[in-house]
Amino acid sequence: MRTISLRRRLCAAAFAAASLFTTDAVAQVPAEAEDRLRGIWERGDYGSLSFQAVWLPDGSGYTRLERPAGGDAADLVRYDAATGERTVLVSSGAVAGGGSIEQYAISPDGGIVMVQTSAPADAPDAGRATQLIAFDLASRRPGIRVADVQPGISNESFSPDGSRILFRRDGDLYVASLATGGTLRLIREATPDAMPDSIRIDQGMWSPDGRHVAYIRTDVSKLPVRTLLLPTDPSYPEVREVRFARVGETIPALDIGVVSADGGATRWLPLPGAPEGFYFGEVSWSGDSELFVELFTRGRDARALLLVDVRTGAVTRLYEETDRAWVVASYPTNSGIDWIRGDAAFLLLSEKDGWRHAYVHARDGAQLDVLTPGESDVIGRVHIDDERGWFYYYASPDNATQRYLYRVRLDGSGTPERVTPADQPGWHDYNVSPDGSWAFHTRSSFEQPPMTELIRMQDHRVVRVLEDNAALRTRVQPMVGGNTEFLQLDIGDGVVMDAWMIRPRDFDPALKYPLFVYVYGEPHAQTVRDLWSSNQVFHQTIADLGYIVVSIDNRGTPSPKGAAWARAIFPYLGPLSTEEQAAGVLELGRTRPYIDLTRVGVWGWSGGGSNTLNAMFRRPDVFHVGIAVAPKPQPHLYNAWFQEIYMRTREENPDGYRESAPINFAEGLEGDLLIIHGTGETNTHLEITEGLVDRLIELGKTFDYMTYPNRDHGINEGDGTSLHLRMLMTRYLLEHLEPGGR
Repeated sequence: MRTISLRRRLCAAAFAAASLFTTDAVAQVPAEAEDRLRGIWERGDYGSLSFQAVWLPDGSGYTRLERPAGGDAADLVRYDAATGERTVLVSSGAVAGGGSIEQYAISPDGGIVMVQTSAPADAPDAGRATQLIAFDLASRRPGIRVADVQPGISNESFSPDGSRILFRRDGDLYVASLATGGTLRLIREATPDAMPDSIRIDQGMWSPDGRHVAYIRTDVSKLPVRTLLLPTDPSYPEVREVRFARVGETIPALDIGVVSADGGATRWLPLPGAPEGFYFGEVSWSGDSELFVELFTRGRDARALLLVDVRTGAVTRLYEETDRAWVVASYPTNSGIDWIRGDAAFLLLSEKDGWRHAYVHARDGAQLDVLTPGESDVIGRVHIDDERGWFYYYASPDNATQRYLYRVRLDGSGTPERVTPADQPGWHDYNVSPDGSWAFHTRSSFEQPPMTELIRMQDHRVVRVLEDNAALRTRVQPMVGGNTEFLQLDIGDGVVMDAWMIRPRDFDPALKYPLFVYVYGEPHAQTVRDLWSSNQVFHQTIADLGYIVVSIDNRGTPSPKGAAWARAIFPYLGPLSTEEQAAGVLELGRTRPYIDLTRVGVWGWSGGGSNTLNAMFRRPDVFHVGIAVAPKPQPHLYNAWFQEIYMRTREENPDGYRESAPINFAEGLEGDLLIIHGTGETNTHLEITEGLVDRLIELGKTFDYMTYPNRDHGINEGDGTSLHLRMLMTRYLLEHLEPGGR
């Protein structure tokens, strides 16, 4: 791929022409910065190692896949939680044909492990060589084999008594006997996922008595068809048709079926859905004959918790909730329930009083207790220890950029208490054993890569370190130590936004530096978190070139600051975030004299790309250089599932779509803009951006436009792609936003 100079800005029509030419010399990325970028996206020097393991059903130990030194395939091993004793359960050599273990599941009694294997890539018919092999853990010998299965098994694939297992083949749902190896197709109506007129079947769910299997059927046959070109023959590419639910169009039709585990006809549940469509949250069994179903309206502004008797079809409404904006957003923190007190009650999360709290309701739906009162959010549920009477959850009442483990009594007595030690700031993850005795505890911070420890839940005592990322810590310490700062920006009217800042390592407070803003700004993600990410290394690399790099969470981002903060953007995506990002930049300039407000750049990806466009078009007085990656400048062309949560449909909210679309404000472009997109996008389709390209051409605006052939939303397919994209961004920044202190 040829790179053209970006110093002399080209009209998009010329940029896209077949004859590309070079003008002035391209800005050179300094050798140290280039080496660091290569370290991130070529050599993998800055990737953190994560500890992956699965708890045994009784909590006595955990299992994981480990590749022996010099080996190509992994062994399945077991560790005793208390002693750390290591035992090989299934060796890679036990898999016939030279295949490798890709996934595995453990029976409820812990006596059988079902491994999912795949043949070597060069094996004949490797694409259909995925198989399941059962191993008796007492004898370590293989049992039944089931061939030609679709990937995807879990502990829930086992029947409650461990005698059978569910799997999928060619889109249909099967059950296999572990005693005989015999298989039975339960569902016969699915079609392969690749077909445009498909009915997709989710992995089934066993009833507690093992007599029935429930499953979700997704029918996309009535969705409009989208045509994609596949880069096969350059002259005669193939065409693929897929179903796509655009804003305001038909969405998938959902049903829940129940079938006998011995086969037979499906019984369809009579759900109170709406003609315009609906979505499911949690679907699970509650007893042998009732299914719990969480039902959302199409705009996610209402949810109902239902109990459906699978024998009679009777529907009981346990709980209903509505909100003018949304009840549950694209991050499903509130979704689902936990049964407690022997299924006599359940725990749910709700923001109905303005904060995300945990509530206990009786099985008949009556509210019993509010477990987490006060003006702070439950960030997410972690574990229910019904036997000891505790609800464990994530929260950070005093700092929205951090996350800790808390617990509170399930009976509503007492007050919440922090479990994470007070001397451990940052971001914390816990994976608690089924019996509540142990947990994998992972902690990191903005400047510290993650460390995972095995802890005892009773007193948070560290039993052993499981992964410390020591090499990475040593590598990044001289790079990031002391150059970062978390701050709060008060922009008036009671709005205080969190931000982080990265300074150059040779920072001189007597000089004025250009500002480079990393933005997302939409409700799907929070960028200002005291959490390690390799993105920090990229931004520190940019900072060391002579920039102040910042990120700001405006209202509308999912910071744990209450419902009013998150819903302030409704029903618009764009105007508020643009104004608050601009206000944050101006406040930085007012309070930090070393920031040069005449040199301000902004970049973002996806929703951040859209906010980059809005910043460049609507506030050219503040933002002078922008890099928009995979944006959606025409939100009415985006997918229904996401966009309708925050804006409903264009028919319902014409003003919102008009005022939120960057394309409608393109005439405001004054600075330097680079748009980057993958031509193989399956979600933020290229045509959404090319409409903006046409509009900018019509307006006579100069800008720069780079497409990566057949790359999807992550723009990472193909050798060298990720590095090329970051090098392109870095060169563009150096050419158009003068680096260094003045």
